This record gives sequence, structure tokens and C-alpha cells, in this order.
Amino acid sequence: MKTITATLALISASLLSLGKAEAGTQTEPHLALEKLHAQNEQFERTVVKVTDRVYTAVGFHGANTSMIVGDDGIIIVDTLKGPSSAAKAFKALRQYSDKPVKAIIYTHSHGDHIGGASAFIDGQAPDIYATESFGSAEGVNKAVNPVKAKRNVRQFGRDLPPSQATNRGVAPAGTEDHDGGDGTVAPTILVPESGLKTTIAGVEIEFHSAPGETDDALFVWLPKEEVLFAGDNFYHSFPNLYAIRGTAYRDVLKWSESVATMATFNPRYLVPGHTMPILEQAAAVQALEDYSEAIRSVYDQTVAGINAGKSPDQIAHEVALPEHLRDKSYLTEFYGTVPHATRAIYVGLLGWFDGNPTTLNPIEPRLKAQKIAQLAGGAKKLTKEMKAAFAREDYQWALELSDHLKWLDGSDKQLARKTKVAALRALAEREYNAPNRNYYLSYANELESGQLSEIWF
Repeated sequence: MKTITATLALISASLLSLGKAEAGTQTEPHLALEKLHAQNEQFERTVVKVTDRVYTAVGFHGANTSMIVGDDGIIIVDTLKGPSSAAKAFKALRQYSDKPVKAIIYTHSHGDHIGGASAFIDGQAPDIYATESFGSAEGVNKAVNPVKAKRNVRQFGRDLPPSQATNRGVAPAGTEDHDGGDGTVAPTILVPESGLKTTIAGVEIEFHSAPGETDDALFVWLPKEEVLFAGDNFYHSFPNLYAIRGTAYRDVLKWSESVATMATFNPRYLVPGHTMPILEQAAAVQALEDYSEAIRSVYDQTVAGINAGKSPDQIAHEVALPEHLRDKSYLTEFYGTVPHATRAIYVGLLGWFDGNPTTLNPIEPRLKAQKIAQLAGGAKKLTKEMKAAFAREDYQWALELSDHLKWLDGSDKQLARKTKVAALRALAEREYNAPNRNYYLSYANELESGQLSEIWF
């Protein structure tokens, strides 16, 4: 027992010397809010004139919708989530042209890009273009849709009160979602993997397959206008290489390659799937090159860590963007994060097992909690350490200890739950990654209101 006590004393001393543990997207509360408020400028509601023929409506929902004005009609690129938001965007775009809609293009099959198509059909049905693999965007087995739906609400902060809402990283916090998907219209022309060059309403247009955020993605190139529509393979944030709502593996290497291909077109104007267009050639090309390099660097570093026998946790804490990319505003981790990406890459390439036989059959959570409590000298001492961790602002450690205490008979589970709620909110205050922040706050609210059972707590 003396040996255990001495060991615990050393552990406590080490934890105190370390102080609060901070993740890469944790900062002082006022700085986190300042960064998030500044990012709001990327999706203020407006119509951006890209060229005399191209107009992009930003901020009418989470994604962008664009209008290309042709000789005898217009072409719509992406259609927002539902008819209500799409109709408002279309009305704003209509001030620049009243020509009939000749075609609609889906850059990929995520709901916020296809659900409002019906609002753009005001006469004869237009041709609707998408890839041959259209519909494979999510990839996750439908069997897990119930839990994924809950996690989606948390990630985007859909149930947060106005006092807690900031934004969604690449989209405003408040969006019109009641009719999401109601306006989806099936594609009528499927673009082959090899691509397609055609003319629509007198506009020369090219479709290029571009797997990345989804396997069914494409980008659109207007050679005469020198405008590139990137879809969700580029937006003004480090990319969401893994979404915490739950997704199948997004092929990170293909994503990097797709963005690198876009850069070779040397676009004068770059229209992303979310956030503001870039309207200067050097800046547009540089952004695409940097984006591709950043994704590839995270992939390469992760693979190197895997082949060195490192665990997902260790890799997640070691991988970082190259120094020359860290100050790029379009690589700030407002939406995706590097640690989330490394974990997704690890599992996507190698599965869940980290190679350490210790983790082949770990102790089940309740028994592990009992052993941790025994090591600490009982549940009361574990509770004391949880309270001390919170007091010294080591919120992640307090959070982890509260999860041990929930399993212990005789522990103050109400105090553990309250501490977890408080720790989640404290982490959220310091978090400028929007999905992380929204998830912390949403989960805390659910815990406090009793929506989550003991096993979830």
C-alpha cells in the first residue's frame, strides 16, 4: 500500500506540474469567441458577383448556391438544403437574370447541396447533372442512422439556445431546416468518371470527377470564365477529413489529389461549397495548392507514425501542419481538425487495433473504474481528484475522471454528472473548432436536462 501511495503522489505531482491540458483548438474564452465571430464573415448573407456571368449566393443556408448566366438560360450549381431557403436565395439571384433554368448541377449528394432543387424549377424541367456514383456520399450503414442523427444534431448545435450558438465552422448557426430534402430532384444526366465537356445555354462547361469529402463529388470548370466550382473539397477552414457525427472513411489521399488537380486549372475565380468565393487568381491557386499540401502532409505524417508502430492517440498528439501553412486562414481548424483526421486515417487504413497486445482485450469500463478507484484509495479520493482537476482548470482530466466515477457503486454520481456538465461547458468556452464546441455544449445540455441515461453519462 505504501508503494501505491507513493506512486499516486508522483502522479499527482506530475499532473499539477502539467496544469491544464489544452488541445490544438483550445484557447482563452475571449479569443475563441473572437475567432468564431470573425469566421462569421465567411457566410454573411449576400450575393457575390464573381464575373458578369457568375453569381454566388452565400449565407442563405449552410452551403452556397450559384447561378451561371448563359445566352438563353441559366445554370444552377447546388441547391441548398430545402425549398424555403433555396427560394430566398433564388429570389436574390433573380435580380441578375430572369432567364429560364436550363440545368442544375449537384457537386455531390450531401443534403445541404441537393434538397432545395425544386425551388429552382419554375417552368420546363431542367437537366440535372451529377456523377455516376451519385448517392454514395454518406457511406455509413443505415443501421446506425439513429445514433448518427443524434450526433449530427450535436455537431451542428441544432438544438442550442441562441445564447450558446456561434456557428458551424463553415456555415451560420441558424438555418432553415424544417423542409430539408423536400425539394430533392433526381439527376437526369450522369457524368462518367472520365468527366464530361459540354455546352449548356451557350456556356462551355466541364465536369471533372473529384472524390474527396464524398466519393461522388465533382468540380465544375468554366474555361471561358476561368471559374472553378470546388464543391465541398475546398472551403475556408481546415477540411473536415472526419466528421464527428460519424462517417465512413473519407479517402484523404484522393481528396488531396483532387484539390491538387483543381489547382492545375489556374482558376481566376474559386467558388467553394461553403464560405466566400476567392476572386483573385494568385490567391485562388495558392489556396488550392496549400489545401492539397496540408491534407497530404497530415496523411503522410500519420502513415509514418503508423509504420513506426505508434498508437492512434500518440499520432493524434504529434501530427501538425507544416509551419509555413499554420498561419493560412483557410487552414484554421474551424471545421475539421488535424487530430480527428489522423485518427480517421489510422482506422481507415488499419482498423481499430493499434498493434499493442495490451489493447486486444481491455478491461471493461466498470471494472476498470473500480481498479482506478482502488488505486486512488477509493471513490472519495477519486472524487477529490476530480474536483481538484476542475479547480485547476484541467477540464479534460476532470471529464475523464467523472466518467470513471459514473460506474462506481457508492460514488456521488450526481456530483460527477454536474462536474462533467461544467467541464464540458468550460471546454466549449475555450474551443474555436465549431463542431467540437457545439458537441460539448449540446451534450452538456442533454446531461443536465436528464435526456441521457446513466450509461451515456
